[in-house]
Amino acid sequence: MANNFKYYSPTEVIFGKDSERETGKQLKRLGASRVLLVFGGNSARNSGLLDKVRCSLKEEGISFSELEGIVPNPRLDKVYEGIRIGKAENVDFLLAIGGGSAIDTAKAIAYGLAEPEHDVWELFQHVRIAEKCLPVASILTIAAAGSETSKGCVITNEKTGEKRAYDDNLARPKISIMNPEYTKSLPDYQTESGCVDIMMHTMERYFTNGGNLEITDAIAEALLRTVMKNAVVLHENPGNLDARSEIMWAGSLAHNDLTGCGNDGGDFMTHKLEHEIGGMFDVTHGAGLAAVWPSWARYVYKDCLHRFVRFARNVMDITLEGTDEEVAEAGIYAMEQFYGNIGMPTNMRELGIRPSNDQILDIANRCMIASGNHTGSAKKLNLDDAVEIYKNAR
Repeated sequence: MANNFKYYSPTEVIFGKDSERETGKQLKRLGASRVLLVFGGNSARNSGLLDKVRCSLKEEGISFSELEGIVPNPRLDKVYEGIRIGKAENVDFLLAIGGGSAIDTAKAIAYGLAEPEHDVWELFQHVRIAEKCLPVASILTIAAAGSETSKGCVITNEKTGEKRAYDDNLARPKISIMNPEYTKSLPDYQTESGCVDIMMHTMERYFTNGGNLEITDAIAEALLRTVMKNAVVLHENPGNLDARSEIMWAGSLAHNDLTGCGNDGGDFMTHKLEHEIGGMFDVTHGAGLAAVWPSWARYVYKDCLHRFVRFARNVMDITLEGTDEEVAEAGIYAMEQFYGNIGMPTNMRELGIRPSNDQILDIANRCMIASGNHTGSAKKLNLDDAVEIYKNAR
């Protein structure tokens, strides 16, 4: 039987060619008057997108300030910088231009500006809950994180090496503008890392013990097959706009909670394990997920065997006649092969790192602290389990 659930996905999506030209009109409709633009830099400039956004805002009489220099695994220091700018300019709206890093930074700044009497990092330490947040919008240029329609936000504290998440519906973007053409300039490694992240957002909700809905499973499986198909297309032909459109829309659907309706809340331990790798070694998030997932899957699959068998049959197209364990193992191996075929790592060596035993114990401890009472659904993990998964992924 499925679990009870509430589904809330309020983000308005404007998808397609030239959709960015509506930016000013849409933000004015939402009440924006003083906007902080949050973006990385070169890509937004070189594509001409930044100039188009500026012109669109000016046409509607909307003033704006800018925070540039956002990097992957977005940093707390940029959040603080954005809060300082926002206070000085009396910002009332955040607009992120980019991918998950820019959007997550904008969300964190929005929390900080709405409650300036508090340190925003307290939210990520989970010592308090946000009561207010300024409105956020996004213009998506990287399909991966799903932050454009999700309540999630992940920030790295560069001083402590902690990479922490905070989830709250207050920060769901009011609107997300998506033109797949702006993803065409991405390097293949970044495109494929994004595809892995999209898939993992779905798989984290798929490999669960507890109730499930058949329709939710069918949506999740179709999404996974679609992303895998188009990831291969883009690996061979990065200019294929149809494939980029499929991937961009899949990224939003994968993380707006649709693929978790009726389950027990999801597993998300692969993400939590990777967050600590990213916090210590500053690796590309999607690639880090690909590096740790095979080890996690082989460690937990016997405790969630029915789901791994279904995954093998319905997603990986395993036709092997054998025991459930053999079928499940074949599905894990097939996914591992897929990662390799699109240039993604399948262990930490291929990711370019090899943490020492002391480093593994450190990140395993951090993972358990960050996980709190939620240490998985496929299998509840403890400190020793996390250490073994990291070691097996090394």
